[in-house]
Amino acid sequence: MLSVVIITFNEEKNIERCILSVKEIADEIVVVDSFSTDRTEEICARQGVRFIRHAFEGYIEQKNWAKEQASYDFVLSLDADEALSGELRDSISKVKENPSVEGYYFNRLTNYCGQWVRHCGWYPDRKLRLWDRRKGSWKGVNPHDEFFLEAGALKQYLQGDLLHFSFYTVDQHLAQINKFSSIKAQGMFDRGIKPSCLKMIISPAFKFFRDYVIKLGFLDGYFGYLVCSNSAYSTFLKYAKLKALYKTKAL
Repeated sequence: MLSVVIITFNEEKNIERCILSVKEIADEIVVVDSFSTDRTEEICARQGVRFIRHAFEGYIEQKNWAKEQASYDFVLSLDADEALSGELRDSISKVKENPSVEGYYFNRLTNYCGQWVRHCGWYPDRKLRLWDRRKGSWKGVNPHDEFFLEAGALKQYLQGDLLHFSFYTVDQHLAQINKFSSIKAQGMFDRGIKPSCLKMIISPAFKFFRDYVIKLGFLDGYFGYLVCSNSAYSTFLKYAKLKALYKTKAL
């Protein structure tokens, strides 16, 4: 038996696509929502999923709480802006009744402003999203969460892509960069990581070179250049905000 668990906040543009992509294989769909103010709840009600409200305390915290709301231990965890490709849905269907390992991972393919990005360090973006919830937990540093299996647990690769509909406009991307860079900077500050002017200069330049040249971002054309440029800008902004936090502390 398979529980699909999805976390949401104001996802009226994405949630129905996500739900429809798993309906054929899910024995239960649980949506944990952070008090959306748009039509997210209405759409979920129309699709007949179990809808639970829970205050958002952080991506890692929310996902760990959400997985415990599932009725079954075999869990597929998705974000609302993700959906299963047909091939991945078939792969999951084949293993769901008789899982042979504790976790399954697969590639994530991202759509950026209407174009699939197949380079830039964005693909293949392997994600461990199908697992026995008793055998691991979400960890990492917010906003970047990752599911870790306990020592000795086995995992296996599944064919098919997890489709990620990331940003519909460049403005959306820039808004997320601003939000996430603040969260990252605060996390680094809390862990006592010191700001470095040298790192603030070198790290963004290296990230652009790595993603655009070494990881072939130029093959994705104009949008590849945008992705790599914005990723480098995000790195710069993280260190700039970290430096600002230390300056504020010194006042």
